[in-house]
Amino acid sequence: MVDQAGMPHRSPSTRLMRLDVARGLALVAMAIYHFTWDLEFFRYVPLGLTSEGGWKIFARGIASTFLFLAGFSLVLGHYPTIRWSPFLRRLAMIVAAALAITVATYIAFPQAFIFFGILHAIAAASLIGLAFLRLPPAITVIIAVLIIITPNVFSSTAFDWPGLWWIGLSANRPISNDYVPIFPWLGATLLGIAAARVMKAKDWLGHLATRSEPGRLTRGLAFAGRHSLAVYLLHQPILLGLVYVASLVAPPPAADPGVAYMNSCVQSCLAAQGETFCQSFCGCTLDALNSADLFDDLMGGTLDPAGDPRAVEIANQCTADILGGQR
Repeated sequence: MVDQAGMPHRSPSTRLMRLDVARGLALVAMAIYHFTWDLEFFRYVPLGLTSEGGWKIFARGIASTFLFLAGFSLVLGHYPTIRWSPFLRRLAMIVAAALAITVATYIAFPQAFIFFGILHAIAAASLIGLAFLRLPPAITVIIAVLIIITPNVFSSTAFDWPGLWWIGLSANRPISNDYVPIFPWLGATLLGIAAARVMKAKDWLGHLATRSEPGRLTRGLAFAGRHSLAVYLLHQPILLGLVYVASLVAPPPAADPGVAYMNSCVQSCLAAQGETFCQSFCGCTLDALNSADLFDDLMGGTLDPAGDPRAVEIANQCTADILGGQR
């Protein structure tokens, strides 16, 4: 994702500009997704929109692209010899940026702060990726595929401890606005490493350089790609601020809190259960919360649905009633 991926400092005319353009396009896609997320956060679009269907696939494609390009650039800068000084300088920048994201989101979204997002993943993948730089590309691809499919065939409550969430094999997915754990996302970086190794071996890297004067759009995308870390850090505060200002001028229509609860509850539930169960469960808990005069507390953020014994009892009772009715 980041331009400080260990690549030698070269002028725009001698860099592999198509690689910079690819980063730039990924940044544009990311901005589109984040802007839509901001609209959802301010209730201009339905809740859950960016976490389902095509938007969910879009987000995963963006993250995969960034991690793939990080692995690709790792080879360009550090194969066959690791250049420790630029590598450690770049790593320090990414780690510092990742920590800044964690602190900022903890202040803004304490219930869903980013503890291991895309920057954390790039930092970890860069370190792990060093061990794969000299391996045969075929072996790297095999390991990448295994890492990608492992979460689909194995998970354990042993990984539910928050200190192990970064691995990605917990039985219960943690809540975060950006969660990019090692499994399966390291696989994308390893595929990028393998692709770059093959292209270097076959002398195909020249195809990534432009042979004619690039147009204005290409130059703009390449510029963003060369400064992608700065773009990443700045774009979301700017977009979020713009939507906030718009909300002051033209507030979004008031949403029915019951509908908002159902949408959010069902989307969260679908990660572990089928749609029929989730619709019944969420409807049951909504009725029970209203009957117990707890719904306003939940929507106001003063009731912890996972830690408050009253909410836990309601969830357990609804689960028992639904499963009992299915027998």
